[in-house]
Amino acid sequence: MSNNLLIRTAALPGVAAALTVIYAAEGAAPAGAGAALWSATGLDWTTVSTAASFKGKQGQALDLIAPQGVDSARLLVLGAGKSAPDTPLSAWTDRGGSLMAKIAATRVESVAVILDADDATPAAIAELVAGVRLRNYKFDKYKTPKPDDASGDITITLCIADPAAADKAIADRNAVVEGTLLARNLINEPANVLGPVEFAARAAELRHLGVDVEILEPEELSRLGMASLLCVAQGSARPARLVVMQWRGSDKDVAPLAFVGKGVVFDTGGISIKPAASMEDMKGDMGGAAAVTGLMHALATRKAPVNVVGVIGLVENMPSANAVRPGDIVTAMSGTTIEVINTDAEGRLVLADALWYTQDRFKPRFMINLATLTGAIVVALGHEHAGLFSNNDELSIQLLNAGITANEKLWRMPLGAAYDKVIESKFADIRNSAGRPGGSILAAQFLQRFVNNVPWAHLDIAGTAFGASNTEINTSWAPGFGVALLDRLVRDYYQS
Repeated sequence: MSNNLLIRTAALPGVAAALTVIYAAEGAAPAGAGAALWSATGLDWTTVSTAASFKGKQGQALDLIAPQGVDSARLLVLGAGKSAPDTPLSAWTDRGGSLMAKIAATRVESVAVILDADDATPAAIAELVAGVRLRNYKFDKYKTPKPDDASGDITITLCIADPAAADKAIADRNAVVEGTLLARNLINEPANVLGPVEFAARAAELRHLGVDVEILEPEELSRLGMASLLCVAQGSARPARLVVMQWRGSDKDVAPLAFVGKGVVFDTGGISIKPAASMEDMKGDMGGAAAVTGLMHALATRKAPVNVVGVIGLVENMPSANAVRPGDIVTAMSGTTIEVINTDAEGRLVLADALWYTQDRFKPRFMINLATLTGAIVVALGHEHAGLFSNNDELSIQLLNAGITANEKLWRMPLGAAYDKVIESKFADIRNSAGRPGGSILAAQFLQRFVNNVPWAHLDIAGTAFGASNTEINTSWAPGFGVALLDRLVRDYYQS
């Protein structure tokens, strides 16, 4: 799925490699060890940089082939942009992505990167490594290799002042990268490979990290009264699953944090069938469940000192003689009756039971659910922000701050009694769809009926879970949105 990549650290001044990379800040010549390497070439910096129109801006590159006096076949000078004390760490993540793109274009197998600027702290270097690994990711397991494909084996050595401190920071950050890559893999898999049963089996693999995993099958879900979740699955030959993942990193008496994910492994819309155009993208309708699974992987890998539960509802929404119909009425686990107006508003039916089950069983400190829930949120926010809906201001502020730090941004949307009245039904307590106006708000208002006053946030990630534009750290259809965001929330506000 990506190049065979080895990243290691070494003490300055560096090691021999086929490609050596140094940095130059905007408007400045290379400094420190980079200045010594440039000086060895015998070239005048001003003359060469002017001729190449190289100004040191982020993303710019100056490539020397067979440079004199340098123990490398190539010397690559990359722009570091403007140096500023308030530069966010996410800028280093982007720098790592840009670095990986340049390295891949050279098709070399060994690279030495000189990192001796004052702001190259262990945390910054860890972010750079994260950017390299995230950019290196490819989902090409189903593509036949071409004869001229590169071998893909790359060793990158980061030449730095304090390798031991950097190694510790890199290991911690890599845990989150692994969780993000897991989420990407799950979302990118085709639905014929990843159904509810197969997804549950992937989640069960977290047991080797110390996560307790329970898999509830239809008989148990029916006994619990989860008719809302089960009605979505009844049109498919593939049975539903509810997966409960628990990481106990703190005192067992401390109430857990709870994360709940929508896992519709494929969504045809059911009887209210979707248009054919782009329906293939609906393999990604389990992006919320993928993010929760990736988060649990990250927290367990880095042994986070916190109690966390992840719950994912896994179904396939298909039309058939057994499928739920518009006009059907089902009773959720909470006892709330729901009129199914539109079978393509299925994610909220899955989450209704998953949320109620989570708050009822675990009594969590808060619940956050993630779901590719509505096209309306894409209309409102595009692909730059996920929608945030919440009954708790403190939790909302924490999520917004975490999103800025992790560069997985959120925008808060409204809830209110007026919207709640709209989802009332003539024939049942509530209905699952009430038309186009305020569609993402009404979906969130529906979910709020099932949180029972627990501090709660709903993240509508329909615009950010898949299909967004490529970035410096992601060229995949699925970026794995949500893992880094929620890990940052836990790290900054809830670890003991």
